[in-house]
Parts: sequence; structure tokens; C-alpha cells
Amino acid sequence: MLSGQGGWPMSMFLLPDLRPFFGGTYYPPDDRYGRPGFKNLLMRLAEVYRTRRRDLDDNAGKLTEALHQTSGLPGSADDLDQAVIARATDELKNRFDSGWGGFSGAPKFPPSMALMLLLREWRRTGAEDLLYMTEFTLQRMALGGMYDQLGGGFHRYSVDAHWLVPHFEKMLYDNALLSRVYLEAFQATDNAFYKSVVTDTLDYTLREMTSPDGGFYSAQDADSEGEEGKFFVWTPDEVAALLEPEDARLFCKFYDVTEGGNFEGKNILHIGQPPKKFCEEEGIGEGDLLALLERGRRKLFFERKKRVRPGLDDKILTSWNGLMIGSMAQAGRITEVGEYLDAARRAADFVLTRMRGERGLLRTHRAGESKLNAYLDDYAFLIVGLVDLYEASFEKRWLDEASALAREMVARFGDDGDGGFFFTSNDHEELIVRKKMSQDGAIPAGNSMAAYGLLRLGKLTGEEGFSSRGREVIRAFGGYLEKAPAAFHMMLVALDFMLDKPVEIAVVGDPASPDTREALRAVSGAFVPNKVFAFSDGAGEAGGVPLLEGKTAVDGAAAVYLCENFTCREPMTDPAAVRAALRPAHAK
Repeated sequence: MLSGQGGWPMSMFLLPDLRPFFGGTYYPPDDRYGRPGFKNLLMRLAEVYRTRRRDLDDNAGKLTEALHQTSGLPGSADDLDQAVIARATDELKNRFDSGWGGFSGAPKFPPSMALMLLLREWRRTGAEDLLYMTEFTLQRMALGGMYDQLGGGFHRYSVDAHWLVPHFEKMLYDNALLSRVYLEAFQATDNAFYKSVVTDTLDYTLREMTSPDGGFYSAQDADSEGEEGKFFVWTPDEVAALLEPEDARLFCKFYDVTEGGNFEGKNILHIGQPPKKFCEEEGIGEGDLLALLERGRRKLFFERKKRVRPGLDDKILTSWNGLMIGSMAQAGRITEVGEYLDAARRAADFVLTRMRGERGLLRTHRAGESKLNAYLDDYAFLIVGLVDLYEASFEKRWLDEASALAREMVARFGDDGDGGFFFTSNDHEELIVRKKMSQDGAIPAGNSMAAYGLLRLGKLTGEEGFSSRGREVIRAFGGYLEKAPAAFHMMLVALDFMLDKPVEIAVVGDPASPDTREALRAVSGAFVPNKVFAFSDGAGEAGGVPLLEGKTAVDGAAAVYLCENFTCREPMTDPAAVRAALRPAHAK
């Protein structure tokens, strides 16, 4: 509001009553670039504070009033339909970079939520251009330098338009969101490349971003030894010292490692052309090339471990852990890697037992101490993660925890008047404005995830109160969705769930039986984003999950029930029939 821009670092100057009167982003140490130096700025503000206090009071009053005006909602909308989502996807089409993927020029940030939305609209409409934009972007990101070709995981963003030179910081939330959308792409296309990106990214998270107690750390720095990217870059001589001469030549050519370098005289590994084309040029078999590259990556990776590592931000945030819990859980179910599901359980246990206070969830944990009241994001992200964990493990405790947190979230953050949720709870420290965060940015907005989690909980538990509250959130932000749908991709994912007829899937069978495993595999492998999923071994009661009530195996064989609003088709025992029933209409 003061300067027309945001950014970091941000400096705000407040009166003793905490009202802001001046602020801005970066100020250099001394006057330069047309900006006042920070030392001179402090002196000038101190002088104004002494001599023109009334002017500062007036300015603070105007700023505070403007903040109050921006905290309101533009009006609800009861008639939201698929046209709102179509406008958002049309906007993405218009912004699509057909040469390099993504939806902007430099710098390029990973558009996880936009891709999730495109995949859902593709499933609904069959529009192949939406799938193409999604796949092209996913492939370009994973082949570029923004993806760590040796150790897995994504850096924060690309400073160029080609996904080549990253800002080398690695964030937990990026890797949670990206592994989620690559997992969905794997389900939608059955392309094993996307699965490999998921497993490499989650393996990196387990190896380098997981605390001994199970919580996930927040970030790794871009710098090591005072230089950005030093840990990650290579020279031809360094590669030649580790590999046999012909292996080194082919490895360097494949990953664009040259004498001139592509980053400050050194090289960021990236893939410039498909292996098949490279093999044709070099006269080498594709299997031989892939084996050579695997040998090379392994040797470079172990050599890299000897370098000074980037700094680790080892605080554990409830919200970001919620995102990774969900991704780990879903990946564990879909890839059948038990280590991912176990990691999701451990992280969920850690947050629920170690990051709670007398009044509810806490925001952050580090060095054995949890502190700070949780925000909306912490509740909403964790609720979605716990629902994911229930649908992956079928352990009722996670659904119970999600339901309890949802009730707490509604009571402490909900606005019963205008709808939606405040960012801070009703017992939080009093602020000059109690805001409702709405736009989806680098991470989803808390209101978007709250709506998504509540709608899914409503379907799973049969509690209409959850569903109605989720619908109310979306309607409360309906004015925003109609005016600028492209700023609310995660909210539109929730809207898509609300407008669709989510498939309610129940599987009943002996967990140890091969036919049960095949039935679960048939459901897990299908890209059906708007669904809820429950399982029973048939030995006990429904356990408080309405979807399981009255469901049994069929003549001893595992049975799959596909339902809508708790009205079910005849149970299916043939996995092929299940797969066919779950395919999108345009693929049948």
C-alpha cells in the first residue's frame, strides 16, 4: 500500500500503539539506486517522530483504516459453477510458455496448484491441451537445473525462463506440493518418469529433511561456504576425476557440463534432450546410456557428500508438515513404498503430541521447544494431511484427529457473520486488523485448504456440518473467484470437488489376501481426485465411517463399492472392472 510492491526484507515502523506509519522493502546501507540508505532513513524518521508527531499519527490512522477496508470480503456468490474454473484454465492457456512450460517469464516459480487444477479440468472435459500443458511443464521442470539431478528434490525457483539456474534454496512446502502433483500426473498418465521424480524427491526429504523424532525440517540454504550453489555445481575436471574417460565424456555431454560453464564458470546439471535422441547421436544403446548415467550420478552424489553442506533451517512448522504428511501418505499408498507411509505416521504423531499446548496446536518447534499459537494454515494444512493419511492407512485415529481439529478450527478461526476463516484465532494476541488470507501463493491459502479439508471430511464422516461449512467458505470468497479466478487455484480445486459428484469408494476384504491387495491397487492407481476412500477388513463394524456401513466381501472375495451420496452400485470383485469404472468418461 505504501510503495506498490512487496518483498523481502521488509521494514515497518510502528507507533507505540503498534499502528504502522511508514515502511518499505530493501534499503541499501547507504544512499544508492535512488533509494535512501537505511542509516539515513533511520535518522530522518527519528527527526520526523520528534518534530511532526501529529503528521505521523494522521498517517498511521489512514493506513490502519485502509488495512481495515482491505480485510473485508467482496461479497459471496451462491451460483458458482464450472465456468469459473474454465476461465481460470483459459487464463493459464493464454499465459502458457510453449517453449519452456510454466505460465510466466523469468523468474519462474513452480506452479503446483495451477497444474493440479489443469489435471482436474482435463479429467472432467478430456481437453488434451490441458494435459499437454501440465506434462510439458512437469517434464521441463524435472529435466532442468531447478531439479537436483543427483540428490532429488526441487530448488525454490528458476531465475531464468528455462528452469536452468535456480535459486538454490530448497523448501519443504515446494517439495510437498510438487511431489503431490507429479504423483497425480503419474496416476493420470501411468508415465513412470513422474513416479521416479516423486520417489527421488521424497527420498531426499527422508534423507535430509526429517528429524530423528519424525517431524520435517523447513528448508536448506542456497549458500555453502559463502557462495550460492557451490554445493551443487561441477566442472569437467571434477567429473573426469571420478569417472572413466568415456563415461565422463558422455556424462558431461548429457548433463551439459562444459569448460565455459552455465553458472558462474561452473555447471548446473540438467538434461537438454531426450535419452533416445542422445543415443542416436552417440551410437549407444539406451540401456547402456541409462546404466552409465546411473553409475555417474551415484559416484558424483557420494563425492558431493564430502563437500560443506548448505545450512539447514531445522525448525518444524505445523502447516508445512501437514503438506508433507499428505504427500508422503498418498505416495506410500500409490507407489506401495511403506517407508513413505511410515514417515507420514511419525510426522503426524510428532505434531499431534509435541506441538500442542493448552489452547490447541502450536506453530513451530525447534531444539525441543514448541511455541507460538497456531494460525489457520497450521490447522487447515494438517487437517488435509490427516485425511490423506487416513485414506492411505485406513487407521481411524487419523480421521478422528482431523475431525477434532476441524471442530476446533471452526470454533477458533471461523467468522459466523461474513463467512470464511480468520488467519489468527479468537484468543490470539490482538492485532490492528484480523485478516482473512485468501489468495493462493507459494503455498495454498488457509481458507482454500480449510474448504478442501472440510468438504472431504464431510463426505467421509457423513457430518453435514463439515460439508456446509466448506461450501460456505467457498461462497464467502465467491466474489474474488469470479473477478480473478487465476489467483485462487487451490480454492478452485476445492470448488471442483464441491461441484463434482465425488466418488465414495469402499473396499472390503482380508488385508493379507492377494485379491484385496489387487482391489486396493486398482483404486489407488486411478486418477480420481474428487473422491473419498475407506477400507474395512470385514471382521468388525464400520467403526464410525458411514461409507463402510453394511459393506461386506462377496463370497469371500474382496469387494469394491462405488457410491454417490451413500447410494452404491453393485459391488465389484474384478480389478479390471474397477479400473474401467474409474476411468474418466472421455477415456472409456
